[in-house]
Amino acid sequence: MIKIAVYGKGGIGKSTTVSNMAAALAERGLKVMQIGCDPKADSTAGLHGGAAIPTVLDLMREKGRDVSLEEMTVAGYGGVVCVEAGGPAPGRGCAGRGIIAALDLLKAKGAYEAYQPDVIFYDVLGDVVCGGFAMPMHKGYADAVFIVTSGENMAIHAAANIAMAVESFKGRGYARLGGLILNRRNVKNEEEKVRELAGDIHSAVVGTLDRSDIVSQAEELGKTVVEAFPDSPMAGQYRALADAVLAAAKG
Repeated sequence: MIKIAVYGKGGIGKSTTVSNMAAALAERGLKVMQIGCDPKADSTAGLHGGAAIPTVLDLMREKGRDVSLEEMTVAGYGGVVCVEAGGPAPGRGCAGRGIIAALDLLKAKGAYEAYQPDVIFYDVLGDVVCGGFAMPMHKGYADAVFIVTSGENMAIHAAANIAMAVESFKGRGYARLGGLILNRRNVKNEEEKVRELAGDIHSAVVGTLDRSDIVSQAEELGKTVVEAFPDSPMAGQYRALADAVLAAAKG
């Protein structure tokens, strides 16, 4: 079981990237689980037609801990096991604590033993890396952390902060930094800026994704690019990225 956490600032294309990698690996016959750790609960939308699914926190509010694995999971494209942690009602509670509660419940219910995934993706909002948002970095969850960034200043700043958080856990047996994923926004000197960041944090760019209208076209269909446009060059980029991330996660 290879456990991968993918972080990035809001709006950087992280969930789209993770979902397409999950779809690509599922196509190869791997059993994949994707766990959305964002209060918006839309991480896995492209894997199951774009429809909202029950979140772990919504189910816990309704039933306490008397929730079954079947209620918390939805089968997506290629058999990807989709889970959304969810978040508190707006203005009430802490989203980070919600992630902790959701991941704890999944573990307590034996989700990993029941589904026996080959690969687990944790899709984590990276604007803040504190409390529950740092949970997937902790021992027993992710093996490696990958950061999605562009060459935009705010994305670079967020990526540097995420890398610092990973570094702070170094030596404790927690997740290591697997590398950066460049999701192009076609800003000036983009590749140079991201490679400079990689050097600063003693890491590497493991893959690059071009900016393409086909991504939004697939999202409008409620699908990943890999499913909606399987023969497109963009689908090929996602497949190559999935292979590179998997190889880097294995170390």
